[in-house]
Amino acid sequence: MIGQIKGVLEEKNAPQLLVDVNGVGYEIEAPMTTIFQLGSVGTNVVLYTHLTVREDAHLLYGFISKRDRTLFKTLIKVNGVGPKMALGILSSLDADQFVSCIHAEDTTALVKLPGIGKKTAERLVIEMKDRLKDWAGAETALPLEAASGNTPVPDQNAELEAESALIALGYKPQDATKMVNAVKGQAQSSEELIRLALKSMVQR
Repeated sequence: MIGQIKGVLEEKNAPQLLVDVNGVGYEIEAPMTTIFQLGSVGTNVVLYTHLTVREDAHLLYGFISKRDRTLFKTLIKVNGVGPKMALGILSSLDADQFVSCIHAEDTTALVKLPGIGKKTAERLVIEMKDRLKDWAGAETALPLEAASGNTPVPDQNAELEAESALIALGYKPQDATKMVNAVKGQAQSSEELIRLALKSMVQR
């Protein structure tokens, strides 16, 4: 089992990363809450990882903290929640924010996350409340704060990259387009567009 990756960030194409470890490149999928905290390409990174083995692929998921990885592992134990959905959840809300929703039984907030309907939201609350009863430090404020000040309008490539990332996280193509269009005048980079789009979705 691969539990940690330490190396140089070679590529950052949300939600996918490529990390070079002594000449070996590891393809890693990460939630946006992790990607937002990483440095630029060429910097050293440390990611706590979880390996999922399928018949057709070995998929490596990376997280900025052990707490995020622990929550990811707990999420994928819930019936009907796979790694892709768990990644979408932790891209929209960080670990403490999600735990706050569970403790508050806030299914209204949960159904705004990609791929989660009413029944799945109710199942998450029921199955995870006991598992997360000892989780410390849960907050109520939403993450993904936008940068202040005026920012240039992004080019079309940044918009397309942002839409592609949102689709990869589980949002429907038409929803991804609407989310990016709603915030494209507020940011220039694809990463910031994703941040703002996710924030806008969870705060509706």
